[in-house]
Amino acid sequence: MKPKNHPGVYIPPPLIYAVFFFLSIGIDKMTPIGNTGLHSTTVRIAGWILISFCVLVIFMAIRKFVISKNTLITIKPALSLQTTGIYAYSRNPMYMGLLLLYTGLSVIIGNWWNFILLPILLLVVQEYVIKREEKYLGLRFGQQYFDYKAKVRRWL
Repeated sequence: MKPKNHPGVYIPPPLIYAVFFFLSIGIDKMTPIGNTGLHSTTVRIAGWILISFCVLVIFMAIRKFVISKNTLITIKPALSLQTTGIYAYSRNPMYMGLLLLYTGLSVIIGNWWNFILLPILLLVVQEYVIKREEKYLGLRFGQQYFDYKAKVRRWL
């Protein structure tokens, strides 16, 4: 059997974020806990600011992948290691961007369940996605990846 040349992440990470987001909305419909504090103009503006940062972060991350002709699909082999631009500050800017989107939308819709489930979402992303990617990148790029990993934090 030929060893796989990808991280083994079969569920696309954006789908994981979306499932948790809509699961939170479903839980709120069955067990509402109120939305006190989440429906002011200031809070909604903060949500839109988070979404704006999301767009910026994800744009910069995807741009690096497009320039290097690398793949965003987690079941395809990585062609190169991203270490410059936004990747010099975070090893996972796309997941950080998705977190900003999740948080911004959660603030705008005013659902506390999104925040209650947030630690579980982050645990799933870290254990199922990020740790598999880190293991794969270590095998694929060796010392180059380990040097990068020693310099740049996982999230921020």
